[in-house]
Amino acid sequence: MHGYHPYAEDAEIYLPGVERILNPQLFPVGREFFASHASLTLFPNLIALSLRVSHVPFAVGIFVWHVASIFLLLLACWELSGIIFESEQARWAGVGLIAALLTIPVAGTALYIMDQYLNPRNLAAFCLVFAVARCLRRKYVQCILWIVLAALVHPLMWAFGFSFCALLWLIDLLEKKRSSVGLATRVAAGAGCLLPFGIRLDAPTSAAYHEAAMRHHFHYIQMWQWYEWLGIVAPIALLWWFHRVAVKQERKALARLCGALAIYGVIYFAAALVVDFLPPRFESLARLQPLRSLHLLYMLMFVVMGGLAGEYLLKNRAARWLALFGPLCGGMFFAQRELFPQSAHIEWPDARPNNPWAQAFVWVRENTPIDAVFALDPRFMQLPGEDEIGFRCLAERSRLADDTKDSGVVSMFPPLAEEWWSQEQAQTPWANFGLQDFKRLKEKYGVGWIVTTQQVAGIECPYKGDSHGANAVRVCRLP
Repeated sequence: MHGYHPYAEDAEIYLPGVERILNPQLFPVGREFFASHASLTLFPNLIALSLRVSHVPFAVGIFVWHVASIFLLLLACWELSGIIFESEQARWAGVGLIAALLTIPVAGTALYIMDQYLNPRNLAAFCLVFAVARCLRRKYVQCILWIVLAALVHPLMWAFGFSFCALLWLIDLLEKKRSSVGLATRVAAGAGCLLPFGIRLDAPTSAAYHEAAMRHHFHYIQMWQWYEWLGIVAPIALLWWFHRVAVKQERKALARLCGALAIYGVIYFAAALVVDFLPPRFESLARLQPLRSLHLLYMLMFVVMGGLAGEYLLKNRAARWLALFGPLCGGMFFAQRELFPQSAHIEWPDARPNNPWAQAFVWVRENTPIDAVFALDPRFMQLPGEDEIGFRCLAERSRLADDTKDSGVVSMFPPLAEEWWSQEQAQTPWANFGLQDFKRLKEKYGVGWIVTTQQVAGIECPYKGDSHGANAVRVCRLP
């Protein structure tokens, strides 16, 4: 239903780190744009080690890891639903709703519950749901171990799980002391454990950093659309309502979870407002992305919503289950086909890609020197029909910085801003480039190859795609 696109979107950031461990000769140029993330996580080491030990092909290995991460997330949700619901229908509906909505957008954060490709967020997701389940059972040692595992694979997302579990623990502690704990008091008490970790008040305010940051408006809540704001406020209101209902029905586990989630949502919403409206010299604080806390909130909320629907609405009536999940699954399938229209819905390991850009990237991998340096349109991942397929991760070759993914890396790692901006501007405006412009790139950055849809006089193109006529994707060698 959700598809599989192993080299799409953020795979361009995460997979090259794995590929370079497996083959250290790869990416002699530009590796700083993925090594910054790789240096903060054991994700590339873990995946590379598993491939070496198992001796399975790279494409097969990352597919198996992706399927396993989906299974483990659903297993974690099954365990969680068993803590807050008693009926089998509620448990299956909670897990079923998560399964149906794996690729639903999480408000305006540019996140899905689970991406259509392997990345560290997918692994951190199931770790954090397991951690919350252990915390609800007051098995705090096991909870911490799951959070540590999440921290090893993702340097940011673990903090949200840790802060939520800390809030659950704090609320339990206050209630044991029989304090009068209303919503406002709980919010104030929990604020200390929910504030983002590692805040630095020094601000890189270079023009280059600002340009990179502005390409990722989802870091700034004031730039969100009204319906994205609704994606924050509505879940908090729903969860507080669920909490009140659960209190009246004396369903303690459900009440604890929903009440803590509502408080968690309020605090991170407030943190996002504070960060977003600070003076410009604190712009770099936006990279803490406090509203990525919604990723955990959405996962837990959908388990609760599905469980309640199964318990009170679906029950054991097959027609009701079909009436809910049929259109829901069909709609999610349609949305995924619209998102990757030029690619196979499931890109099976080692199958020939349908996408003309992916075909060109595979040709590059198989027919160019391993130390070749490429230049592409800096906005190539945004071009119609490209389907946000990453060049580095699929072609396994170096390229100059792009406008889409490398700018996201810069927004998180400000010291890279000047080099990124220099390379991005050197390739702009790509559509007007001629032979002399490409020679300038060769002289300055060592570029020997380009991937383009343009016909440039004086440049030999050993590869030309068999589609799009005059706009076919070409791989060209610079003279």
